[in-house]
Amino acid sequence: MDTPQRSSSSTPTGGPITAVLVAIGLSAFGIAATQVTTAPAFLLEPGLATAPGEAPVSVRTLFFVLNFLGFVLAGAIYLAVTNRGWDYVDLRVPTVRDWLYVVGGIGVSILFYVVVALLLTVIDLPASENQVVEFIGGDPEMVLIMIAIVFFVNAPAEEFLFRNVVQKRLYDAFSRMQAVVGASLIFALVHLPVYVINADSALATAVSLTVVFGGSLIFGYLYAKTDNLVAPTAAHAAFNAVQFALLYLGMVLDLESVESTPTGLLAAVGPVVGW
Repeated sequence: MDTPQRSSSSTPTGGPITAVLVAIGLSAFGIAATQVTTAPAFLLEPGLATAPGEAPVSVRTLFFVLNFLGFVLAGAIYLAVTNRGWDYVDLRVPTVRDWLYVVGGIGVSILFYVVVALLLTVIDLPASENQVVEFIGGDPEMVLIMIAIVFFVNAPAEEFLFRNVVQKRLYDAFSRMQAVVGASLIFALVHLPVYVINADSALATAVSLTVVFGGSLIFGYLYAKTDNLVAPTAAHAAFNAVQFALLYLGMVLDLESVESTPTGLLAAVGPVVGW
């Protein structure tokens, strides 16, 4: 049976309610920080707010880089304020066991989203449009850039904040698996405003949030089992890269209505694991 994992920091951690409130606050702070860090991109190209797909590729790239750096900033401020320091970050060279978890995580995540895509198609369930699709704007070049971004910025930043900071904070008051579920719920809920805006119905919002929650469970589990941030980061990056690669192929092969197919749905819905 899992037991609560205590922090190595001397900072008082409080009980379950405190842990949940801190985790929610950290997630909200991370989202708020992205609004600040992305400001330079909007100053360079005001049209980014109304027609992101028409902005120069360089500005769209800058936006995504600055957006995810906001998560790093939020996590770094938390570590500094609580005197945890960078030793709190679980980064080490992966063992063979860690890599096995990474490979398994990639396989399970892809299977999960294939099943989701098929269900969306067969049952004809609605889903919110992914914000990333708006920024890509049907541009294959931007899709390739997004593959680089998920490896070097997106996955590292999100896993650092939502796994190594938020999920690990929950270890102080809950079992490992309870913390995985709790962090995943929080991760899904912070996406609620975006999906409410982009969704055509409450059902579409619920479907998208469920997909985000499921994906977060997979990566949270990898972190809980390995205590190594490299594991969920590598699996997250590889998974999103596969999705963008599918989207890229759909574009360059000029497939009709790529988003209406299971592969297209996989590519369009999948990246919401972080966006």
